[in-house]
Amino acid sequence: MKFLDILINLANWFWGPPILILLVGGGLYLTIRLGFFQFRYFGYILKQTFGGMFKKSDGEGSVSAFAAAATALASCIGGANIVGVPVAIALGGPGAVFWMWVTALVGMATKFTEITLGIKYREKNEKGEFVGGAMYYLKNSPLPFLGPLFAFFLMIEIAPSISTQTLTFIQNVELLGISKYVGLGIFFIIVGAIVFGGLKGVARFCEIAVPFMAAFYILGGLVVIAFNLKHVPGAFATIFAHAFSPAAAVGGFSGAAVAQAMRNGIARGCYSNEAGMGTSTIAHASATVEIPAQQGLWAVFEIFVDTIIVCTVTAIVVLVSGVWTEIPSDLAATMPAQAFGAALGAGFGSTIVSVCLLLFVITTVVAIIFFGEKQAEFLFGHTVAIICRCVYMVFIVLGVVFNLETAYSLLDFLLGLVVITNMIGVLLMGGQAVEMKNQYFKDPKYYPKANK
Repeated sequence: MKFLDILINLANWFWGPPILILLVGGGLYLTIRLGFFQFRYFGYILKQTFGGMFKKSDGEGSVSAFAAAATALASCIGGANIVGVPVAIALGGPGAVFWMWVTALVGMATKFTEITLGIKYREKNEKGEFVGGAMYYLKNSPLPFLGPLFAFFLMIEIAPSISTQTLTFIQNVELLGISKYVGLGIFFIIVGAIVFGGLKGVARFCEIAVPFMAAFYILGGLVVIAFNLKHVPGAFATIFAHAFSPAAAVGGFSGAAVAQAMRNGIARGCYSNEAGMGTSTIAHASATVEIPAQQGLWAVFEIFVDTIIVCTVTAIVVLVSGVWTEIPSDLAATMPAQAFGAALGAGFGSTIVSVCLLLFVITTVVAIIFFGEKQAEFLFGHTVAIICRCVYMVFIVLGVVFNLETAYSLLDFLLGLVVITNMIGVLLMGGQAVEMKNQYFKDPKYYPKANK
C-alpha cells in the first residue's frame, strides 16, 4: 500500500466515528452543561465583542483583548474559508456545508471552554509575557501527559498546514497569469517580515488586516450572490437535502455518500474555526482581561464570523454559480475564483479572490507560525522556538511542490491527533468552564442583568 493510501485511510478513520463523537458529541455535551449560553446570550455576546472591540481592556495581559482575538481570528479566517469550503463540497457534496454549521454551533461551547481554560492556566515566560494554550491547561488536567503530547502533535501539524495554505494561494495566483515562483517570493518576503516582528508585531498586523479582509471578501461574495439571487433558495434546499441523503453525480461532481458529507464538513469546519483544536487559546492567553470568561465570549463571535458568515458566503457562491458541478475535485481550489469571474468578469473576479486569498493566507500563516513557536517554547525553550520559526519558513517554499491531495491527507491525519488529544482534556475539565461562565453571568459588574 502506498504512503498516500495509508494516510488517506488513517485520516478517514480519524474523521469518522472517533472525531464525530468527540467534536459533535463533545460540543453538544458542553453546550448542554453551559446552558446553551451561545444561543441564550448571543445578542449580549456580540455587543461585548464586536460592539466593544475598541474599548480599553482592564486586568493583566500582554496585548488587548481585541488584539488577541484578532490574532486568533486571523488563524481561523484563511485559505480554509475560500478553498476548504469548495473542497468539502467537491468531496462530500452540498450536505458537507450543513455539517460545517453543526460543528460551528456546538463548537462555540467547545471553544469557550478552551479559551477560558487557556486564560485560567496561562503563565509568564522569561520575557514577562503571558503564554498559554491547550498545552498549559492539559498539563493541569487529570491526565498531565496530554500537555506535552498535544504540543508535540501541534508543532508537527503546523508544517503541512503552512504548505497547504501556501499551495492554495499559489494555485489561484496562477489563474492571473502570474508565475507561481513570483507569487511564492512575494508571499515569503511578506510573511518573513511580519513573523520576525515579535508578538506585538503579529497582534498589530492582525488587528488591522483581519476586519478589512473579512469585510472585503464578504462584500464581494454578496455581490456574486446578488447576481444569482434566484438560485439562493435552491442552494439552501440542496444543502439540507444532501446532509442526510447521498448526492448523485452531476457533471464534474462525482457524487458523495452521507458519510462523506459528514467527514468532509466536520473536518473542514474544524480546521476553519479551530473549535476542538485548542490552537486559538494560544493567542487568547496573552489578552488583557479581568476574568477568564470575558475572553471566552470571543469564541462565539469568532466562529460566527468564520463559519456562519464567511464560510457560508463561500458555500452559497460556489453552489448558486453552479461551478461545483462543472469543475472536478482536483481543481476545487479554483471554484471561488471561477464563480467570482463568472459574475464580475474573469479578470476582475479572479483578482478579488486572489487578493482576499493573499490576505487570508498571510494572516493565517503568520498566526499559526506563532502558535507552532509556542509549542516549541513549551517543550524545549525560547531558543528552539526561534529555530522552529525558521523551519516553518522553509515549509512555505515546500508548498509549491506539494500535491493538494497529499497535503490535505497529511494535514487531516495530524489534525486528528491534535483534536483527539485536546478534546479528551477539554471534556475532563469542562466543569471548570461551567463555573467560570456562571461566575461571569451572575456578577452584575460583567452582566448587568445578573440580578434581574
